[in-house]
Amino acid sequence: MVTANATLPPAPPAVEIRFRSGTLEIAGVPASFVGLPLACVWDERTACFRAPAAAYADLVHTLRRLKIAYLDQARRYERLTAGAVVRREPRPYQSEALAAWDAAGGRGVVVLPTGAGKTLVAHMAIDLRRRSTLVVTPTLDLVRQWHDGLQATFGAPVGLIGGGDYDLRPLTVTTYDSAYLHMENLGARFGLLVFDECHHLPSASYSLSARLALAPFRLGLTATPERDAWAARGLVPESDGSALDDLIGPIVYRKDIVALSGDYLSSYETVRVVVDLSPAERAEYAAERTLYRQFLDANGISMASPHGWTEFIIRSSRNAEGRRAFEAYRRQRAIAFTAPAKLDYVERLLHQHRRDRAIIFTQDNATVHLVARRFLLPAITHQTRVSERSEILDGLAKGRYTAIATSKVLNEGVDVPEANVAIVMSGSGSVREHVQRLGRILRKRDGKQAILYELVAGGTSETFTSQRRREHIAYR
Repeated sequence: MVTANATLPPAPPAVEIRFRSGTLEIAGVPASFVGLPLACVWDERTACFRAPAAAYADLVHTLRRLKIAYLDQARRYERLTAGAVVRREPRPYQSEALAAWDAAGGRGVVVLPTGAGKTLVAHMAIDLRRRSTLVVTPTLDLVRQWHDGLQATFGAPVGLIGGGDYDLRPLTVTTYDSAYLHMENLGARFGLLVFDECHHLPSASYSLSARLALAPFRLGLTATPERDAWAARGLVPESDGSALDDLIGPIVYRKDIVALSGDYLSSYETVRVVVDLSPAERAEYAAERTLYRQFLDANGISMASPHGWTEFIIRSSRNAEGRRAFEAYRRQRAIAFTAPAKLDYVERLLHQHRRDRAIIFTQDNATVHLVARRFLLPAITHQTRVSERSEILDGLAKGRYTAIATSKVLNEGVDVPEANVAIVMSGSGSVREHVQRLGRILRKRDGKQAILYELVAGGTSETFTSQRRREHIAYR
């Protein structure tokens, strides 16, 4: 029996927040209420408001501002009981980056060049916030790299999701592919999300790994936030900055290569080498390119359009004329990519830098294998097994190999401080790709002077491609 003087327990809050398959259900609020964030919409099926899980922080702040009591059944992440057990002395810009991110409420993107220590910034952020953390990376190589680094820093088991593993822990590493597949179930388990190479995030599928998670704290890491290769030419919007703003937060700190070169990154130079085609090669190139361009013009296809490539693929598959145009496209590229003069110059460079560590970059796997066979070099492509890739990179680091050949697969995530020579035989017009390839050889080492050679077939479309990809301050 309750006496008149007894103190009654407080009534439970009328508003309840629940996590359901990557969304938030906000129950106990009438449909006519207009004070919730714009992301919250009335769901007739469940008679409650619903929002993407990413709206969690905004929703909680709104309810607190309006002094509306609520029961939080959504949040399932925890505070880490212990922080880092190993702490490296940060460089001044790393401390500045962390302070800027913290001042922005623990949400935002940090832009630092490859080799500048973005990973340490993330470790410090995890140590500062001490919430269950999921690190999302583009490749399994980077998953292993992050896994080992986190385990060394925090002295605790680190979970893995992806590549056949599913081990969920307060500190977990996964790939973008696995994150968006599993986030509708994992989205309430982490308070901090770290997106490595976050320029991948705005794609339609990968963005789900951010939208389906309620983590109030988010850190994006990248060397090149601008997503499109032709942004500087005004062919498309300058970047996906607005998308990153929505998914992670704004850019809160940025340092480019030229600002850190010499003090924190290796000093470097870039050399553009134009090689000539032979008369026969030039004639064949001109004929094949003319055939390809005539097909584009006849079908009204602009390769400057974001959908130009897709339209070309579709139209070229419809008839014999289209298939011949596609073959012409491939042949004129092959002539430029693998010109004998280029291969001869690579031979000269390999001899010149025989006491250095070199990485030869190409646009496609066929050129990788051509280079590997001619110069008896190890090759790394997307088909190379992780164990073999690790052995090759270890061989380059320890001097068993003085050079390796690769395509786009090593644009991101390679950590070989000994590499000091990059030879770009071919590539896309992407500014990001070119800056990433430069970044592969800039990790600081005493006495190191890095050099990047860009080989261009004169009188071909590579001339314009080179101009586009050099539209970055690192090459001015």
